[in-house]
Amino acid sequence: MPKNKTDNFLKAIRRYAKQQKSVMKGEVKQLKTERLKEAEEKAKRDSQRLIKDKLQETRTRQTAILAKKTQDGQRKLFIARSAMVEEVFKKAADKLVEYAKSDAYTSKLTDSAKAIADVFDGRDCVLYVNERDLGAAEGIKALFGGSTEVRADKTIKIGGIRGYCASMGIIADETLDSKLEAQREWFVENAALSVL
Repeated sequence: MPKNKTDNFLKAIRRYAKQQKSVMKGEVKQLKTERLKEAEEKAKRDSQRLIKDKLQETRTRQTAILAKKTQDGQRKLFIARSAMVEEVFKKAADKLVEYAKSDAYTSKLTDSAKAIADVFDGRDCVLYVNERDLGAAEGIKALFGGSTEVRADKTIKIGGIRGYCASMGIIADETLDSKLEAQREWFVENAALSVL
């Protein structure tokens, strides 16, 4: 091959190689751009998901903290209300114990005995009183027909009478203890206690 033809052939090969190199550079550049765009979109999606997850985690943590604080507050409120109720009823019980030492109480004890005697209608019964009221036992027994026994009952802390008639299967409770306790539920529902 003549030198001129060889030179032309080599020139053509170089030109073709240069064109191919330029085409390849363009393709690489386009591929880089596409890959970079994909990476940016993936990074954007990943960061949005991470932000969303972190926000949800923060919301969940804050909700749990709020729920715990609410629960603690309600528990403290319940304890404070219970303490108030106990204080009110302790003071009421103390006043009733003082009342149980008065002449008015003795009259009330007689009225309670009459009410129980009416229920038992002359049948045999056992009556229970506070130990300090045993001194009135004979007067109480006189109000009942049938065989009547008066006993001390340590569960009666304040005063009054509790009667039991076995033949009727009835307990009649006229104790100040049970009457005070009956007021507790009403008090809790109606006292509108608020704790500041």
